[in-house]
Amino acid sequence: MTIQPNMTDYHKEYKEFKWAVPEYYNFAAEVIDRWARDKEKLAMLWVDDMGTEIRKTFNDISIASKKLANIFKEQGIGQGDVVIVVLPRNIEWWIAFTACIRCGAMIAPGTTQLTSKDLAFRANKACATCIITNPAVAAIFDEVADTCESVKSKIVIETPVDGWVFFDDAMKNASKKFETAKTKAEDNCLVYFTSGTTGFPKMALHSHSYAIGHQVTGKYWLDLKEDDMHWNVSDTGWAKAAWSSYFGPWNQGSAQFIHHTDRFDPITTLGLLAKYPVTTMCGAPTIYRMLVLQDLSQYKFSTLRHCVGAGEPLNPEIIEVWAKATGCIIRDGYGQTETVLLAGSFPCIEPRFGSMGKPTPGIDLHVIDAKGNILGPNQEGDIAVRVEPERPVGLFKEYWKEPDRTASSFIFGWYLTGDRAYVDEDGYFWFVGRSDDVILTSGYRIGPFEVESALIEHPAVAESAVVSSPDKTRGEVVKAFVILTPDHEPSEALTKELQNHVKKTTAPYKYPRKIEYVKELPKTISGKIRRIELRDSEWGR
Repeated sequence: MTIQPNMTDYHKEYKEFKWAVPEYYNFAAEVIDRWARDKEKLAMLWVDDMGTEIRKTFNDISIASKKLANIFKEQGIGQGDVVIVVLPRNIEWWIAFTACIRCGAMIAPGTTQLTSKDLAFRANKACATCIITNPAVAAIFDEVADTCESVKSKIVIETPVDGWVFFDDAMKNASKKFETAKTKAEDNCLVYFTSGTTGFPKMALHSHSYAIGHQVTGKYWLDLKEDDMHWNVSDTGWAKAAWSSYFGPWNQGSAQFIHHTDRFDPITTLGLLAKYPVTTMCGAPTIYRMLVLQDLSQYKFSTLRHCVGAGEPLNPEIIEVWAKATGCIIRDGYGQTETVLLAGSFPCIEPRFGSMGKPTPGIDLHVIDAKGNILGPNQEGDIAVRVEPERPVGLFKEYWKEPDRTASSFIFGWYLTGDRAYVDEDGYFWFVGRSDDVILTSGYRIGPFEVESALIEHPAVAESAVVSSPDKTRGEVVKAFVILTPDHEPSEALTKELQNHVKKTTAPYKYPRKIEYVKELPKTISGKIRRIELRDSEWGR
């Protein structure tokens, strides 16, 4: 049975869409507590690698968040204080997120892969007053706790740790009654440390209205309805979790499927997807690439109806393989830590594989030149969001405590994303690359993604990263770092084969004149390839 998408006429919806933002807004009260009126309404189905299954209703989340908010209050944590939340996919992550919002504290999420140096940097940069984490990270934080003078409260889950408040014990004695803070929509709510490609992480500061901004993420791109069960195969430490593991689905009243594991395994993931009633799925391109390497014919996905990908553009061949196996076209979406969904391949528009899709309703998105002028079709430029005279809902407030960095991202009434693209005659956006990733060789401008996309189509290539490399004649040339699939070995013959493959798949001048075979690629904590690290190595920086 075909289910009609939430948006059926893109042009009409985009033209007529209006943001509605009240003066006061708190997601915990307006959304969580509203769904909790139905005491049986499922919010989450949580499973782990041991086969444990736990179901949580919105009422469960509402009550637990009120209890944790009371614990925060007892610890002296209140409105405006920063709480660092470093947890994997434990249920406590969702409780902590909701509790922080409820009491008006600012959430600073982080991944469990952070080092002691990373934790100290974040705690001191944000002047955090509290950290909530698990025993493994607690031990790491304790190595630098003496240098984090602002942190006065430490809360640990799972098992007790000396010097830390034990979550389970504290929750047993906490009151279920808590008066939700009266937060203004523009009050500070969430601070994300961006993964970035240069320098130390920036703090992207979001207001409580950020949750409202993600109404378009959940409704239009994820296409969620109240009876859906959504699975976001993503770490909790980066902004995609806010998009697809929190605000997006719960705005829509959808249940979430959560798999708690310490490592991604494609076979396990496919088994779970076939076993449980998951209807919609979101994953990074790397996830889908690993999934399609498996024998998908061994699985039946009887409830799956809609899939999306985000984080970087998805290769067309991956979309085709997945669609053949599941019947679902992976719909690409584009946005940043600083934004909500800016563009997407929405279910009601014709998919064009490799494209980012079209601008999200409520977002005035364009490709502009260096002077802020909107460029015509097929002209490469900077992806920008119009912020004057009206700033779109969901756009970050600022790079917190860094006015110069903030100012450099806003020019001529636009927010500059730092990404480059072009728009075709039909209004579809096509990603070229990060502004500093574009390769200039022999007068040509080459985006790394197109070369990487061509390489990944070859059966010998598992993953690749493309950067510029110095060349005496051409100034710089395209170089590819390639991870091979298990059944292939590096050779001069394979290098020639891959180069010829790229020449045939894309424009001949874009082929990698240099190929280096590697076992792994440098990545940010959120899993994005750090091309800058490879490029700097090539250029001896």
